[in-house]
Amino acid sequence: MSLSPRLWPAAAFFFALVASAAEPLPLLEIYKSATCSCCGAWEAHMKKAGFRIQTHTVADVSASREKLGMPEQYASCHTAKVGGYLLEGHVPAEDVKRLLAERPKALGLAVPGMPLGAPGMESAQPQSYESLLITANGHRVFVRHPAR
Repeated sequence: MSLSPRLWPAAAFFFALVASAAEPLPLLEIYKSATCSCCGAWEAHMKKAGFRIQTHTVADVSASREKLGMPEQYASCHTAKVGGYLLEGHVPAEDVKRLLAERPKALGLAVPGMPLGAPGMESAQPQSYESLLITANGHRVFVRHPAR
């Protein structure tokens, strides 16, 4: 039985996920303020997903974001580094795992602002939001997350 060429991208993604499941996840370095509780909730979400965490408590998250190279237009309350990529804001762990499996040419992922319903921003009234893939030429939608 052969696989239809239309299914090759899905099959490649599936096999990349299976292969990456056998490898430990890379260290996730988080740059956050000491006073932001939602950053701690996102950190717990990432830890539960299997990431090893190193937290850097900083006085100025914006300065850290700039030093790391994440454009200010995607700003949220924390910035992180993982596997050669940057993460901005409340990016779901599954999106990060997909990023690491696919390895696109990009700066990283961002969930700008602090949308209710994103990991660490749980709410009784969640809203839809998008994880953006940040590239040298701007961004594109990586994953759309409906309100749940």
